[in-house]
Amino acid sequence: MSTRTARAPLALAALVTALAAPSQANPSLASKAGCLGCHAAATRLVGPAYREVAERYRGDPQALLMLTQRIREGGSGKWGDMAMPPQTKLSEADAKRLAAWILGGAR
Repeated sequence: MSTRTARAPLALAALVTALAAPSQANPSLASKAGCLGCHAAATRLVGPAYREVAERYRGDPQALLMLTQRIREGGSGKWGDMAMPPQTKLSEADAKRLAAWILGGAR
């Protein structure tokens, strides 16, 4: 087993811990950040449904970091032509909470 493969369960355990934390994100943080204008938990709107995002990145040990950066920096091309604007006013901690919530299926 490679070192990278051995670390994957640890990254997953960290994600599960983050999802169980009392300070985890919820729809009110997503609403406050303006995310719900383009995204919903189970339905594709302007952007992908949060559950689509969770499914695409399931098992990816880098997903939390990548999605946190995507939220803060914005981007395009992964889900179609529509660009996601950067959320520069969102703190790094709140972006990470949102990313963990999304990867957990936005429940």
